[in-house]
Amino acid sequence: MRRRSVVAGIALAVGLGVAGPPAAATARGRGGRGGSGWWEFDFTRPEVVATGLEVPWGLAFLPDGSALVAERNSGRVLRVRRGSPPQQVAQISGVSAIGESGLLGLAVSPRYRFDRYVYAYFTSNVDNRIVRFRLTAPQVQQPILTGLARASTHDGGRIAFGPDGMLYAGVGDAAQPATAQDRQSRNGKILRMRPDGSAPRSNPIPGSLVYSLGHRNVQGLAWDWRDRLYATEFGASSWDEVNLIVPGGNYGWPVVEGVANDPRFRDPIVTWRPAEASPSGAAIVGRTLYVAALRGARLWVVPLDRSGGAGTPTAQLVGTYGRLRTVVHAPDGSLWVTTSNRDGRGTPAADDDLILRFPPIRDWWWW
Repeated sequence: MRRRSVVAGIALAVGLGVAGPPAAATARGRGGRGGSGWWEFDFTRPEVVATGLEVPWGLAFLPDGSALVAERNSGRVLRVRRGSPPQQVAQISGVSAIGESGLLGLAVSPRYRFDRYVYAYFTSNVDNRIVRFRLTAPQVQQPILTGLARASTHDGGRIAFGPDGMLYAGVGDAAQPATAQDRQSRNGKILRMRPDGSAPRSNPIPGSLVYSLGHRNVQGLAWDWRDRLYATEFGASSWDEVNLIVPGGNYGWPVVEGVANDPRFRDPIVTWRPAEASPSGAAIVGRTLYVAALRGARLWVVPLDRSGGAGTPTAQLVGTYGRLRTVVHAPDGSLWVTTSNRDGRGTPAADDDLILRFPPIRDWWWW
């Protein structure tokens, strides 16, 4: 049942004199990058930040703490502030939304205070591409990467700046699996580029944007406290994955799906059946990876270890809000999650789609 009540659980905790929410309602991870202590999020006290959205996909924060959200089907970029209605700040030109395609990922330049750039990944009539623009002149949209194969499925679309200042993009195989093993193709890859779209000299293949290959459909990118990159990936019919990404790594698709134990390929650190996952957005807070699941309609909580491996995942919000697309750690320490129930595969409630905010709990544990 969607949006079920958690009042009884909170009342029980209070009645027993327990400080804070019941353990089953919180997720706990080590302190943020460069910090210490524990982080928790209270999943019993969601704040609805925005309602009535049209398939929110990309979500990125500006330095002032407000958020930009991309609507997949409409091509609009909205600015969201707590306590205020969303406001349109840009319309991305040439968006073609068919099936899973449309306006997808957003990223804010790490030098935003100086260059004012916002980046968007979207599907046009001829390709998938990345453009950048400024909110002061949103109609001026400069392509920095074009020519990625497009399709109605497997368009990837997640973009994010890494701790190295480079822009990373998860690019799907566009329903052409063989491209994932073709080093000359940019589909079925994670790409790494300078902010202007050019290839860094430090990329594993000289002159190429390809950072890793053998991917089916990456829609989640996140870095841990040691600046290691993790990616979520949709499998076909057997296994969805979380992968620890290394430069030049080959992750097997379409030769293998899930754990292969084949020295040619790198195995995932987490696998799920598609019915319990279909993993999209990802965020790392301290030593915990949060993964938004579409078909699984839940938020996966994955403990990470110092070696780049993972412990046993647990699930939060199972079925409570339907399909979950994006999860982002906000500047104020909270966790923002978007639903994706109006994407053609969900069962929308009257107020869908939503952006939800889960408040942080800073515990008394230190290490």
